[in-house]
Amino acid sequence: MMKKKNNKHTFPIVPAALIGASALLLIGSTVGSTRAALTYYSENYGARIQVSRIGVTLKENGNAISSRDYTEDSRWSETKGTLLEGLLEEGETIQPGKAYDETLSVSNSGSIDSFVRVVLKKSWAGPEGEKDTTLSPDLIDLNLTEGSGWVIDESASTAERTVLYYTKALAPGESTPALSDTLRIDPAVLTKVTETVTEDENGYKTIETSYDYDGYQFRIEAEADAVQTHNAEDAIKSAWGVDVTASEDGTGISLE
Repeated sequence: MMKKKNNKHTFPIVPAALIGASALLLIGSTVGSTRAALTYYSENYGARIQVSRIGVTLKENGNAISSRDYTEDSRWSETKGTLLEGLLEEGETIQPGKAYDETLSVSNSGSIDSFVRVVLKKSWAGPEGEKDTTLSPDLIDLNLTEGSGWVIDESASTAERTVLYYTKALAPGESTPALSDTLRIDPAVLTKVTETVTEDENGYKTIETSYDYDGYQFRIEAEADAVQTHNAEDAIKSAWGVDVTASEDGTGISLE
């Protein structure tokens, strides 16, 4: 006799708690787990620019989710929020295959023109919050828009990490087009199963089917960076470590 037992499969949302990040070389703090982090290129290039005028804001679904601005009194003004907080209705669980609104963009909240980039990270975590690298981040589908001025640095991107540059200069108060529009968990997570066969003393066999992603949490992280447009090629090389070509009028960049 054989019987088949299916385990419950749910995929909880882990809110992305914003934490402050380094203001030097644009590497976000690694404290905590899922997050939406704001990072800046500022002090180590500040002697030659108006660092007190730079600022950047990360926006989700049209709302400012986090920001950091260097004020005239030489202080950082910072707000912290969370990603994915309004993704689900109360009591709702995420449904694999369903596309949820998730538009991310960046605005210039400073007082000088700037170029911006965003680093996105996707990963899975186990029931205790530990990162699991055996599960595929490709099944976390944050759909990126095309033809909006954002370009992917393929040489710096992996399945887990995507680096995007906005190729046009942002004037103060201006926002980029959305770099993403929807978030979807690939329904293929429901086909990733492990079957375990056990036999009791009477020879009865039980096949237990467990879903590989059952109880796991998916994580989305977004880091936004800004650099001034003045002497952009050198500034971007120093801040982000990449070579770009700036247009003659300084209003755009292209990756080399």
